[in-house]
Amino acid sequence: MKVIIDRFEGGFAVVELPDKTMANLPLALVPNAKEGDVVSIEIDARETDEVKARVEQLMKEVWND
Repeated sequence: MKVIIDRFEGGFAVVELPDKTMANLPLALVPNAKEGDVVSIEIDARETDEVKARVEQLMKEVWND
């Protein structure tokens, strides 16, 4: 999904979503952004699976000890 930074308010960038609604995005996620910048937001399925596998392995180690 791509969003456009409309303006900044407090600790947030107010972004326009593809359906033309607005949402607040914490500035910590876009520290060097400017008004008008386009920001891509995506889910990394491969990395999600890797994190899930690591967490499951840690849980097995903790609960099997």
